[in-house]
Amino acid sequence: MIFNSSTCVLAAHQSTRLWLNTGSKMLCSKVNQRQAELMARSLPKRMPLPGVQNIVVVSSGKGGVGKTTTAVNLAVTLARHGKTVGLLDGDIFGPSVPRMMNISEAPLVDEQNRMIPLVNYGVKCLSMGLLVETGPVVWRGPLVMSAIQRLLKGAFWGQLDILIVDTPPGTGDVHLSLSQNIPIDGVVLISSPQAAALDITKKGAQMYRTLQVPLIGLVENMSHVVCDNCSNRIELAENLTDKYVEELSIEVLARVPIEKDVMQCSDAGTPVCLKFPNSQLAKAYDMIATKVIDFLSIKQ
Repeated sequence: MIFNSSTCVLAAHQSTRLWLNTGSKMLCSKVNQRQAELMARSLPKRMPLPGVQNIVVVSSGKGGVGKTTTAVNLAVTLARHGKTVGLLDGDIFGPSVPRMMNISEAPLVDEQNRMIPLVNYGVKCLSMGLLVETGPVVWRGPLVMSAIQRLLKGAFWGQLDILIVDTPPGTGDVHLSLSQNIPIDGVVLISSPQAAALDITKKGAQMYRTLQVPLIGLVENMSHVVCDNCSNRIELAENLTDKYVEELSIEVLARVPIEKDVMQCSDAGTPVCLKFPNSQLAKAYDMIATKVIDFLSIKQ
């Protein structure tokens, strides 16, 4: 795919439209058969990962809404349901999975030069944070896309029921590279109940729909708190999420409250669903995991 200041082409698998950005105007025209063939040639082919049965992407659009926390606890909860699970940290610039999953060693390499993911809490994990030294990753798009392909196809994942892919905020190179290189079975959207977050999450959802990737549902984070003394539920925002999910024709998978235990467990490298298995948080993540399993079984 080619991106520059004068022309921007967004080509999904079997794309039917060509977008041209010329100055301040955005023009859209249907491509003819010849143009579609030329565009398709330049795209990588969606190839399944050997041994991986299902791939689920966790995406937020906006940062700071609890996406990685959800990805980590979802992966661990799926493993507790008896699934063989992998967790790929696709956030090249700000990887958080190593800290939250309490892993730090560099992965070993097998005879075929494939990285062997680290295992903790019954989940196979791989992250750019395990491969680079401390410091910022200052890369342009081509390097980012190359790194994603290396993490995906340059690793020996073995037999997995589900691979969870934690993605960075936005709708950029990582999301396009994932969608073009592997068959994604579904996307779990993450958002807080603010209109500012929901607006961007909606854009991310529309992007995946354009790329012909199915949406599993939306997880609403940080919408309420539960009082420690009286157990009353205190809402922190207006009920805007229902309006957005209705527009997207998806469901709310769970509404996860704000809890101090989430921050403490994440910093300590122990998923909150393991440390407090009977908490409201653990029940919410169990609900999400159950709905993901049901969606994948119906899809198959």
